[in-house]
Amino acid sequence: MDKSGTHDERIARMTFAGVYPLYLTKVEKKGRTKEELHQVITWLTGFDDKQLQELINEKVTFETFFQRASLNPHAGLITGVICGYRVEDIENPLTQQVRYLDKLVDELAKGRKMEKILRG
Repeated sequence: MDKSGTHDERIARMTFAGVYPLYLTKVEKKGRTKEELHQVITWLTGFDDKQLQELINEKVTFETFFQRASLNPHAGLITGVICGYRVEDIENPLTQQVRYLDKLVDELAKGRKMEKILRG
């Protein structure tokens, strides 16, 4: 991973509202639903549907998004490779949290059973 920090800074500045439609398109193309996407996001962050919509409307950055989140205590069980990086080896906590979310969305899109995606 980029050790200069620019990669981590770029991720921190990205807005959840900018990425959310990409997540939704990805899972819907594979036959999964918005409700399932929200279930995964809620499991990881603790946000309900109303809070998610407020965060989207506010156009919060991923940094703010995860500062406000109550990360699931089982998030550390999320392992594997996403975007070429092994999520359990990512050193920057925010980047790791964003990649946790990416990994869960990827597993949902790949048809993994919900009980497997929602670890613990």
